[in-house]
Amino acid sequence: MARPKLSATPRELSGKAVKRLRRDGMLPAVVYGPDRDSQAIQLDAHEFELLRRKAGRNALVDLSLDGGRAQPVLLHAVQEHPLTRGTLHVDFLVVNMREERTVDVPINIVGESDAVERQGGVLLHLRDHVQVRALPDDLPPALELDITPLDSFESVLHVSDLQIPAGVTLVTEASEPLARVQAPRIEEEPIVAAGEEPEAAEGEAPEEGSEASAGETGGEEGPAAES
Repeated sequence: MARPKLSATPRELSGKAVKRLRRDGMLPAVVYGPDRDSQAIQLDAHEFELLRRKAGRNALVDLSLDGGRAQPVLLHAVQEHPLTRGTLHVDFLVVNMREERTVDVPINIVGESDAVERQGGVLLHLRDHVQVRALPDDLPPALELDITPLDSFESVLHVSDLQIPAGVTLVTEASEPLARVQAPRIEEEPIVAAGEEPEAAEGEAPEEGSEASAGETGGEEGPAAES
């Protein structure tokens, strides 16, 4: 499958001045690699967002700098605004296509769990990513975890239950748990012994005829009677 393409130009602005770039619809970035110095670049922000939504994490991109020959780079890190989640800065890593890399890959939940849908349990995500190793072209953007086998509160899914694509080696221990379902909490009714009256809640008026009823407290008048 053809790799997505991006065009960039060298960037002169840095520090707080990059706000001007963002206002003009440009995104500050940097490209670096083992055999080259880090270089500040800029690219079209809208074009990058479209690529990111389509390619996802660990995307391998053909980056063309200042109209030159495109080279494969890995979408290595994305800095986001804490509130809007908009992209603020991007790191591109130049990669050797014949050299395997180890990366974190997110886990996407698919399917339905009977313990959740029918028994009212709560799905617990015990890990949200795993580590894998592969050639740059084989790195998956995500791995799917089918939770259909979680049909009871005793069932647990492990890393070994993930479907690993060809050419990808799992680095995380296969025995690591990924998901299970927690049983719903059931609030027990208070137990009242035979012959006992249940205690009234705080602030609740006593029942009519009880010893605490108004007028049976020794004849003392309340504060309202003093006025």
